[in-house]
Amino acid sequence: MANLADLSPETLQSITDQAWNLTLQFAPRVVGSLLTLFIGWKIATITGNLVNKALEKREVDATLRPFISALLTKLIQVAVVLSAISTLGIESTSFIAVLGAAGLAIGMALSGTLQNFAGGILILLQRPIKVGDFVEAGGLKGTVREIHIFNTILTTPDNKVITIPNNDIATSSLTNYSTEETRRVDLEIGIGYDDSIDDARAIIQGLIDADMRILKEPETAIVISSLGDSSVNFAVRVWTATSDYWPVHNQLIEDIKKTFDEKGITIPYPQMDVHVAKNTTGK
Repeated sequence: MANLADLSPETLQSITDQAWNLTLQFAPRVVGSLLTLFIGWKIATITGNLVNKALEKREVDATLRPFISALLTKLIQVAVVLSAISTLGIESTSFIAVLGAAGLAIGMALSGTLQNFAGGILILLQRPIKVGDFVEAGGLKGTVREIHIFNTILTTPDNKVITIPNNDIATSSLTNYSTEETRRVDLEIGIGYDDSIDDARAIIQGLIDADMRILKEPETAIVISSLGDSSVNFAVRVWTATSDYWPVHNQLIEDIKKTFDEKGITIPYPQMDVHVAKNTTGK
């Protein structure tokens, strides 16, 4: 490689002129491309926020709002990138062809991410869950707070935040506790073998009749479900509005315990009776 000091003044001047001409030619394109990216990115973010607010004013389902606004933002950002590349002087068609080839390789590497995107689309189309539902997915329980393009956000009753990939929700078992308007409350209540079954049933029935949150239809069931080692077990089944499930569940247990105590009905501890046979032979 020739040393710059060995070049003639005419050659150095020629190189300098060419570099300057290239700078003058491409500098405006580079600046324009950077401005396009900067301004376009801001516009994409602002547009996404405005669309989200507009959907909220029109009372569009809270499940759809973040998904639509996020998807629109990403589409605008892609258009901005293509526009910036075009400003540099690169033909969009050639770039799209290269991008398509690169996208195939990236897509194979990020197959899980694409599956999550597809899962998000399925969730919105099939609507197995919506914002505000209490669900169980992948062994995790929580209230749906947001549904995004790639994942769904849950909040637990103790205010933990859980992020679940959309593909897990779309392709695995899902329990939605909020879909139906009513739910059945199932309790198992044990009494001692020496206590009256009829008295215990009457007490439980009276407490159920006194709670206006418990529905008359479907009919309440209070039946003997099993004879345990130390207790006679009642299966108590009542129906209530889904929103009242836990208040009814917890209050009914407390009321039964307090009333049983007042009426002398025992709820026995697990115990074992041992009978010792006397030796009558004298040996």
